[in-house]
Amino acid sequence: MAYDDFVAKEYWGDQMGIGKYRVKPGSKISLAKWDPDDRSLVGKSKTDAKRKLLALTQKLDVQQELFYAEGVHKLLIVLQAMDTAGKDSTIRYVFEGANPQGVDVAGFRGPTPAEMAHDFLWRVHNKVPGKGEMMIFNRSHYEDVLITRVNGLIDARTCRARYAQINAFEKMLADTGTSILKFFLYISKDEQKKRLEERRDDPSKQWKFSLSDLKSREQWDEYMKAYEAALSATSTEYAPWYVVPANSKVQRNLIVAQAITDTLDSLKMRYPQVSPDIRKTVII
Repeated sequence: MAYDDFVAKEYWGDQMGIGKYRVKPGSKISLAKWDPDDRSLVGKSKTDAKRKLLALTQKLDVQQELFYAEGVHKLLIVLQAMDTAGKDSTIRYVFEGANPQGVDVAGFRGPTPAEMAHDFLWRVHNKVPGKGEMMIFNRSHYEDVLITRVNGLIDARTCRARYAQINAFEKMLADTGTSILKFFLYISKDEQKKRLEERRDDPSKQWKFSLSDLKSREQWDEYMKAYEAALSATSTEYAPWYVVPANSKVQRNLIVAQAITDTLDSLKMRYPQVSPDIRKTVII
């Protein structure tokens, strides 16, 4: 059997049961009950898992072209994580076959003075996808209920108000045709230590190393509490959160890719209708 035939027949319709990683709306979650080292989708054969991932990325490539051609739907993907969890590499591997014309990435670092002069969602709204577009947020509006809360820049009351404002914002996006998927890439503190050491010691990765990463690491427990509160308060039917075990990069990418392709399948997309006479057109 040819390789392309294998992936198409074996994996293209495969539903991997990723619902267990989805945060149920209204539930209170404790990250201590989630295993960042879960490798259940990888199984005993990493090679087969990588073939499955390739099949999913091939499928996403086809879906993305259809999504862009139809020009009806919008897709917003939110990636949040502690440093070194792999937001950049998730984007690179999951979307490696996608046409960059229809996929964009927005990153949100510390706000500028102009952004600080507006409400916290102002800079985000301008980046949401239009029809036929897929937008990936590498960090997002959730920074304003995570780093701000951990560092005491907002109090508990303001933080709760922002949860409600985020839910209302995402509901408005959903009501106007945007599918929203939110992924918390969850690594262990030990795994982060290993990856930080790799960055420190590898000349090709040292540019990624920042002393600010060490400050966030010192605040690990506070960040986990902030994530638990944010995930519990803002996982909804229209904008669900997934807690993605990310110690295994293949496991991480499989969950994200499957969730995206499942969502695109649910849209029942069709290519735009063309004039019946188009096939009769003579090209000289």
